[in-house]
Order: sequence, then structure tokens, then C-alpha cells
Amino acid sequence: MQVILIESVNKLGKIGDQVKVRPGFARNYLIPRRLALRATKENLAYFEAQRAQLEAANQEKLKAAQGDRDRLQDHEIILIRSAGSAGQLYGSVTARDIAKSLSDDGFAVTHQQVDIETPIKTLGLFAVRVVLHADALAVISVNVARSADEAVQQREIGGMLVQRDDQEDEQEDEQEGISAEDAAESEDVTAEGRDEGQEEEES
Repeated sequence: MQVILIESVNKLGKIGDQVKVRPGFARNYLIPRRLALRATKENLAYFEAQRAQLEAANQEKLKAAQGDRDRLQDHEIILIRSAGSAGQLYGSVTARDIAKSLSDDGFAVTHQQVDIETPIKTLGLFAVRVVLHADALAVISVNVARSADEAVQQREIGGMLVQRDDQEDEQEDEQEGISAEDAAESEDVTAEGRDEGQEEEES
């Protein structure tokens, strides 16, 4: 479907641009939110007649978004989740979870404005973009931890507080190697004793 943007839309275009989008995206998101109009002759004529007014309104929204961006930039939210020993979450953190946490902190943000391509599925620190306006983006820190104390430690070290796997696997491999060597030595000693016994019997 061809639409004309009456507001700048992140990753799509500037006000006044004509773009082709999926019909569902236009009907369910762009048009109901007054971000775009169907690119008909009537709507094109309406846009040109209202262009100066629409652009002025867009500038006011941009100024407000820039103020919100300055407050939101580098803001940290902490999300407490259950996870396994390797840091894998029992579930995931979605854009809706992040938007709700930001809303609880006093920011008017919808989940559509939270720019994550896939849900977060591990513990750790994540830089997430929040699109307040097509020309006003903020980057926040999402700290996913098992507890508030763990979140503080993750912030201090700058990442996931899970030391398992690599270190423990190396220790296990070393222990297995030692056990294998002990077993081999034990077999050698047993074999030598057996050979000596046979030699005595033969003599």
C-alpha cells in the first residue's frame, strides 16, 4: 500500500515522503496513529494544503521528544528474572517489559518505541534504543539480573555475573585428565605386578 507520511517515522521516512508499506502495517499502526494517510489524490491535496501546519506541529513534537531524550539517555532499568546457572532466562524480556518499566519510572514510552529486534534471553547488561521521534533517539541500559544485589554487581563489572561454563569446564577437563592418568598408572602397576608373578611361577 502506498502512503504519504504526515509525521517523520523512524526507519521509514520524513514528513511528506510517499512510501510503500504492508497493508496491515498501514491500517493497524500508521493510519490510526495519524502518522500517514493513504496516498490518494484527495489526501495528497489535503497534505499540500496543510503541509506548513503539519510541519510546524511535527517540529513541536520533535522539541518535546528531544527534551525527553535528554532525560532518558543512559537511564538504567533493572529487571529481575529467574535464570539457570549459565545465565539463560526462564522466559525472556520483551519490548513490552521494557516499556512498562520505563512507564513505571515516569517516561511515556510505548512498546512500539522500544527498538529491539529479538527478546532478551540471558542475564546481563543490554543497550536498547528508544525511538521518541524519528529524529530523537535515546539509548538506555537494561540490566537483567536475578536480584537487586546482582544487578549492582553486573553494573560494576559491566556485564553478566555468570562465571560458569568456561572456567568450570576447564576445571572438569583437568580433573578428568588427572583421573585418566591415575587410572592408566594404576593399570600399568597392576600389569607389572602380574608379569612379575608369572615370571616367578615359571622359574
